[in-house]
Amino acid sequence: AMLATKISFMNEMANIAERLGADIEMVRQGIGSDSRIGYSFIYPGCGYGGSCFPKDVNAIHRSALAAEYEPSLLAAVETVNQRQKQVLFTRINKHFDNALQGKTFAIWGLSFKPNTDDMREAPSRVLMEALWQAGASVRAFDPVAMEECKRIYGSRADLHLVDNAMEAAKDADALIIVTEWKTFQSPDFSRLKSLLRQPVIFDGRNIYDPRSLKSQGFTYFGIGRS
Repeated sequence: AMLATKISFMNEMANIAERLGADIEMVRQGIGSDSRIGYSFIYPGCGYGGSCFPKDVNAIHRSALAAEYEPSLLAAVETVNQRQKQVLFTRINKHFDNALQGKTFAIWGLSFKPNTDDMREAPSRVLMEALWQAGASVRAFDPVAMEECKRIYGSRADLHLVDNAMEAAKDADALIIVTEWKTFQSPDFSRLKSLLRQPVIFDGRNIYDPRSLKSQGFTYFGIGRS
């Protein structure tokens, strides 16, 4: 629950930084430089998932309520996280003027974190379901979670699970980074730009440098990045 709290705190700070025109990466560097805090689990993003963090937060929350204590902070941790899982879709919808019908989006990363196929409570699920609801299609790749995605969603016309990251980007209206797999961190950006229908990247894990991508002709949206 403590780790979940750190993540939600940084996500809240990222949302504030964005509205103030600040760069959350500079804020993060400043916060982490304090030895009492450090850099672990202070990376903003599109929300946490998995079985442990949500379960632990909710278990303590329920225990507190059973003891007739209102745990305001724990309630806020989960509220912030659920809201954060909506951030990517909200930004995408705004960029495309609420007209996602018929659009195709490439998603890199389906698992809730790297090095697992676990999609329980994964931000990717919230995002894909919102895109489908808006009439968009998804082309997705994850190094290990493809079978799990098939198990959850089965076969559907608006979900295309492809063999590699670049194949996912082919003819997509934008690329969305949802899981910070190492294999996604240094792609061939020139090739990526040529494959995308529009050179737009929504980076839900802040794995790319905004200035570098903008200099290469991409429209880039991070979490709390200016």
